Amino acid sequence: MSNGILRENLHNVGFVSTRFAGTDGVSLETQKWSSVLEEMGLERYYLAGEIDTSEDNSMLVELASFKHPDIVDINQQCFGVSSRPRTLTQKIHRIKMQLKDALYDFIQKYDIQLLIAENSLTIPLNIPLGIALTEIISETGIKTIAHHHDFFWERKRFLVNAIWDYLNMAFPPHLNGMQHVVINSSGGNQLALRTGASSMLVPNVMDYETPPRPPDGYAENIRTELGIADDEIFILQPTRIVQRKGIEHAIKLTSRLGEKAKLVISHDSGDEGHDYEDRVLAYARSLDVDVILAADKINHERGSTTDGRKIYDLHDLYRYADLITFPSSFEGFGNAFLESLYYKKPLLVNNYSVYYFDIRTKGFRTIEIDDFITDETVAYTRKVLSDQNMREKMVEHNYDLAKRYFSYKILRVKLRAAIRNLFGEAAD
Repeated sequence: MSNGILRENLHNVGFVSTRFAGTDGVSLETQKWSSVLEEMGLERYYLAGEIDTSEDNSMLVELASFKHPDIVDINQQCFGVSSRPRTLTQKIHRIKMQLKDALYDFIQKYDIQLLIAENSLTIPLNIPLGIALTEIISETGIKTIAHHHDFFWERKRFLVNAIWDYLNMAFPPHLNGMQHVVINSSGGNQLALRTGASSMLVPNVMDYETPPRPPDGYAENIRTELGIADDEIFILQPTRIVQRKGIEHAIKLTSRLGEKAKLVISHDSGDEGHDYEDRVLAYARSLDVDVILAADKINHERGSTTDGRKIYDLHDLYRYADLITFPSSFEGFGNAFLESLYYKKPLLVNNYSVYYFDIRTKGFRTIEIDDFITDETVAYTRKVLSDQNMREKMVEHNYDLAKRYFSYKILRVKLRAAIRNLFGEAAD
């Protein structure tokens, strides 16, 4: 290929994670990396516990899923306590060996020369998988990029645990032949302080060089399908329903706008239970705000349900939304932020730390809050929604900045550098 990345000792790349399916951040970012690696002339293969990539280049290993009953049982016994029974240690190592066998099969079947561990050496949702990966890398010396999206020390629920030995060993490991990649500057600083490992900063990206697909008629009735009238404001919260997403702020804003509006939440609760979802819905009822849970209608690609109803993708939601809310208290980066810019939508964003240090400084124009909705927030939001000229200038400015700092062009440069660090310069 003309991209100059092909070399004699690198042809096949293997992605490994607990899940490559749906619209979670890790799965979406993996697709972007895969697209850029394809441009470079590399073949890509996938191993995960949940997977919706092609069977031709994928290996489904159910024990790799964090939803597998054995993994759920392990996690329940490991976190929130300070010691573990011997039987749990034995179970962890038994499953680790099964996963190692699967990983060896994966590497051999597809002749993998480069592993990319997508958050599987970062957050301990599947402890045996992280240990298995660490041991395989140590045993084979296979070149590895550890792509870190969110570390365990960033999540309160992992801080009281009975597995500090495993966390220090594998989440993440500090090994030869491994290139650590972080998605924000704080992650790189903490990784260095805690493990002594250096890293490369590769921000999350969008393909700003390619505009969104034009309207094609498929989703022209999406507002009706969601239950949003023509005269109502369509406010989109394009995240999972978890506490750090701060969805109460989106509900509060919707309530205080004084306009006919509905709040659509695109994703479900994921792996963190339904207590917060219940709280969100109760809060919305108390403020008389209509919240629409759209997860059963949204996937990473269009399709249909078993009873023939349309399944929409995120593109369809963004295209027809009037305002995006992203009031998170913490994010590893913020895919919803990038997506809002890509689809040229006005955005309310909370000043979470990564946004404040790594994104805001670039000069983006948003509706900002600092952990609560003020009168000024409401007034500015009304102005943005009512002033088309102001809104168009805002979103065009943001798109141009995003193209400069968070495009595929940036990812190409960074991935070439990471591969060069591991394999050396390609021969002419």
